[in-house]
Amino acid sequence: MKRTEMLTYLIDALCKERNTTVDDERLDYSWESFRALVNTRPPKWPDDEFLSIQDQLLQEEIAHKGITHACDLPASRCDKRLSLWQGDITTLEIDAIVNAANAKLLGCWIPGHHCIDNAIHTYAGVQLRYACNEIMQKQGHDEPAGQAKITPGFNLPARYVLHTIGPIVMEGLTRKDCTTLAQCYRSCLDLAAQNQLARVAFCCISTGVFGFPQQEAAAIAVDTVIEWLDTHDSTIEQVVFNVFLDKDFELYQELLDLDDVWS
Repeated sequence: MKRTEMLTYLIDALCKERNTTVDDERLDYSWESFRALVNTRPPKWPDDEFLSIQDQLLQEEIAHKGITHACDLPASRCDKRLSLWQGDITTLEIDAIVNAANAKLLGCWIPGHHCIDNAIHTYAGVQLRYACNEIMQKQGHDEPAGQAKITPGFNLPARYVLHTIGPIVMEGLTRKDCTTLAQCYRSCLDLAAQNQLARVAFCCISTGVFGFPQQEAAAIAVDTVIEWLDTHDSTIEQVVFNVFLDKDFELYQELLDLDDVWS
């Protein structure tokens, strides 16, 4: 099935679920319209045909963007267990990527929003929101900041997604904010080790709309990961710091004493 045919089928199916049409939704048969519909779709399991076509579309989209293999990334001079990579985390082949989630753990519901939570849920597929909802229904309350949950990666090149809730910095950085951010990294590493994973990629937790200052966040991330690796006998062999912005790239590059990095 061609890309246009897949998008037409999926968008029609998503509109049918909502008892609307493309015209009613003021949409067309584009990738942007598909993304907007899945971003606002309730967490329920679709039929097999929808899943099959959605999975084919998403895997082709990711392959078209280009997949990076974590095992090929150069190591830091200061610590061979650490790597830096500037790129799209939804294209990284690795055991697990970390998602900077919100307390509901259901992904970003803003259509087409450019946050990492939205991107990960979009490219993983509707299965991810369903899996997160199952976790939250069993838990019975919002996810506390500093903790982590694990789900499959579904259509992502990453086998798993580690979801963590970072602190929201409102009126100046506090010691509690710093402690909570460090706990996010520890919780993700604990969970990765419990699941016998070898390679984990962290995004820049809390530095986006959550307002954590980038320089302080980068220092906490590197220090906490090194301390955890030094004090735990685990299966984890590589931790990748994934960045998107040039400023974050420069901060981590200095912290990790790197010249040779992929971007």
